Amino acid sequence: MNTHTPIKPGLDTEKIKADFPILAREVYGKPLTFLDTAASAQKPRAVIEAETELYEGYYANIHRGVYKFSQDATEAYEANRETVRAFLNAQKGKECIFVRGATEGINLVAQAWGRANVREGDEIILSHMEHHSNIVPWQMLAEEKGAKIRVIPMFDDGALDMEAYASLLNERTRMVAVAHISNSIGVKNPVKEITRLAHDVGALVLIDGCQAAPHMKIDVQDTDADFYAFSAHKAYGPTGIGVIYGKEKHLDAMPPWQGGGDMISTVTFEKTTYNDLPHKFEAGTPNIAGGIAMKVALDYITALGFENIAAHEEELLAYATKELSAFNSLRIIGTAPDKGALISFTMQHAHPHDIGTILDRQGIAVRAGHHCAQPVMDRFGVPGTVRASFGIYNDKSDVDRLIAGLKKVVDIFG
Repeated sequence: MNTHTPIKPGLDTEKIKADFPILAREVYGKPLTFLDTAASAQKPRAVIEAETELYEGYYANIHRGVYKFSQDATEAYEANRETVRAFLNAQKGKECIFVRGATEGINLVAQAWGRANVREGDEIILSHMEHHSNIVPWQMLAEEKGAKIRVIPMFDDGALDMEAYASLLNERTRMVAVAHISNSIGVKNPVKEITRLAHDVGALVLIDGCQAAPHMKIDVQDTDADFYAFSAHKAYGPTGIGVIYGKEKHLDAMPPWQGGGDMISTVTFEKTTYNDLPHKFEAGTPNIAGGIAMKVALDYITALGFENIAAHEEELLAYATKELSAFNSLRIIGTAPDKGALISFTMQHAHPHDIGTILDRQGIAVRAGHHCAQPVMDRFGVPGTVRASFGIYNDKSDVDRLIAGLKKVVDIFG
């Protein structure tokens, strides 16, 4: 299998860009400037080739066949579990459950754990900055069980009000579900402190790590969260696969969520017994190619070094913030000092969708809208924002193209 181009210490974005075939494309005759990694990252050639190699060379269903292809595919797929365990610093591989993505992982916990443990009058705490995927599953559970959703408010800079959070916690709190980093405004949350305070009242904690996993070293043992979710496609891997980590004691106590092949031990019409972890929560044929390619993606970014990634992206964010702040008509949403690698903003007289369309014609891909975080937009009194989000392949030249594109927006709208 081909590996990525060797990278010297620090991030050599020119070499990294060469590993991503799509970045050589032009859009409307302009070089592609991809600034939407928070939605879904582009894929290095090694990830693409890993899927192709499976389908061309040894594809078979896994965990079932005794023939060579099935054994080879099973071995390659399960190797990803150890990679994920190390990536999260989980104690055991069986604590890492493969799902279709973070959304399915959150729903799994809300249904399997929530239905067994949440009762009428109990409370679930969310933050004001959550993605819809970390709001709606808990609302559905609360409606079914007669529980109450309580919300941690934000300050004007986007940071969570931790004093208000502490005041929300009580003996009725069963679950606290928060983003590690906001997908809409980039603010990074103090998840270790959030977890400690929740555990003090006997509540569990689920962290949505989608925006953190590709950008910083994750340590679930240090954070002590009970559950941690992330998706491969935001971490330079394939779509359709992700992980929900859970502490072994919780996963053992939880009933299965879906029934079918691989999650069973024995089946009769009188009674079914369930498989051990992690397979108890992995019903049906999984995304085999996705699991194999996910390992390649995680190996790729791990080899770059998270200290290098974080330093590069922090420098890029600081540069973009400085350049954007020079526009009198531009308002940055989310100005807390501790942020991830994205910047969200509005401009006077121009709707975010119009800005996104003008930038697109310059070959610049940004996200425009509410970013599946409508409560955040309501909090700041805007219909949506333009979001420029950075990855390992971005550099200052990409920011310069964004600034040039925004000057065209000013020329058109004033």
